[in-house]
Amino acid sequence: MEFCHKPVLFEQTMEALAVRPDGTYLDGTAGGGGHSSGILSRLGENGRLICVDQDPDAIEVLNERFGNDSRVTVVQSNFSEIPSVCEKLETGRLDGVLLDIGVSSHQLDSADRGFSYHKDAPLDMRMSQSGMTAADIVNTWDFRDIVKILSMYGEEKYAVNIARAIERERKISPIETTLHLAETVKSAYPAAKRHDKHPARKTFQALRIAVNGELDRLSEGLDGAFSSLKAGGRLAVITFHSLEDRMVKQRMAKWYQGCICPKDFPICVCGRKPSARAVTKKPVEAEQDELSENPRSRSAKLRCCERISEIIND
Repeated sequence: MEFCHKPVLFEQTMEALAVRPDGTYLDGTAGGGGHSSGILSRLGENGRLICVDQDPDAIEVLNERFGNDSRVTVVQSNFSEIPSVCEKLETGRLDGVLLDIGVSSHQLDSADRGFSYHKDAPLDMRMSQSGMTAADIVNTWDFRDIVKILSMYGEEKYAVNIARAIERERKISPIETTLHLAETVKSAYPAAKRHDKHPARKTFQALRIAVNGELDRLSEGLDGAFSSLKAGGRLAVITFHSLEDRMVKQRMAKWYQGCICPKDFPICVCGRKPSARAVTKKPVEAEQDELSENPRSRSAKLRCCERISEIIND
């Protein structure tokens, strides 16, 4: 199977992870194996790499690519389940975890997966290829619930107009394809705004997040990945939209925080200590060369932290 994947922020990610030749690393969103390959090339014969992905297509490709390397273990799972993956594989604490959040190039480019508003396909959007589809949401969910996910997950200004258009259209015929939905969304946009960016962009983002429970999985994945690190281990996270980046920023800030006693207390009584330090002081973004070569890197942001304590504060 062909699984075209251009890993974004590749060199910056490898630098942030600072791979140790004899370390144990986990790529929680391995996809086509682009970042995994970079980690593996930096490992010695005693190093270990666990490649995790929930997409069956990715698992097939990862097995084809790395199946003959004894240092690599491929696991079909969601990255939110990292602690249980580590427990089953008896990895012990990890030296590093990478999470590259979002849709892979393969998923976007495979029309039948239903992620793209540029190609006609069944309205699917399931990363794991199982469970509820985007078509289920647009055709069965209540108007208010559709408004809610468009507003929360898509930060869509015209959420009410779009939800009304969806409600009208599905009474005529079910919305079962990507282009049918894209045209429905476009009809709900003010004419003057239809040419700024594709009108369906935020709606497709919101539906994808809802279908895959992405923000819940990200929250669980961050905590699970961090708890699986040894002291000195690093967690690198690449995000592609503001909701994800905000969550990563806030979670890492919590790990960096020490004493939380009121400022007027003469001494610390809470005993709270920082459990991590920042490796990247600011989010790392793609440079012009990468932007020119891979336009999908334009919204990518990398944040990385290093665990400095075996204890995680509540």
